[in-house]
Amino acid sequence: MKIAVLGYSGAGKSTLAGILADYYDIPVLHLDSVGWTYGWQVRDREERKKIVKEFMKNESWVIDGNYNSLFLRERLEQADRIFILSFNRFFCLKSAFKRYFTYKGKTRPDMAEGCEEKMDIKFIFWILFKGRTRKKRNHYKRIRNRYPSKTFWLTDRKQVNRYIENILENG
Repeated sequence: MKIAVLGYSGAGKSTLAGILADYYDIPVLHLDSVGWTYGWQVRDREERKKIVKEFMKNESWVIDGNYNSLFLRERLEQADRIFILSFNRFFCLKSAFKRYFTYKGKTRPDMAEGCEEKMDIKFIFWILFKGRTRKKRNHYKRIRNRYPSKTFWLTDRKQVNRYIENILENG
């Protein structure tokens, strides 16, 4: 099983990816942990690509994150399932604040070591506006239209929970 999880910041991509990886007992790669190094320094582009390319050699995987430059087309082609979390911007902001208070002063399990959880006006602006451009929305719609039989377009937490309950009940 190969699974790609995409969506807006704060929607819960890493959480869903972790649940799916645990359920299917397959490795997970959080692209935020690839994109950054200690202290929020951007990882070298070639090193990022090498990490993702090597991970994609696994027979099964879950990869969460957008990062178009990290073999997005290949990830989508190889994926048996694609999840797009298209949640309301205010829900995402609320979730990001909840995550911030949960991990404040610590590194989340899905981040690179030394990247302590932070919240600033730039990130808030990203969640509410800059990460939600028409171009981004259309990008997700094109993915859904290109891979309709394997794409799960989820617009709220209830849909995610129903999907998880369904696989737990039915496999």
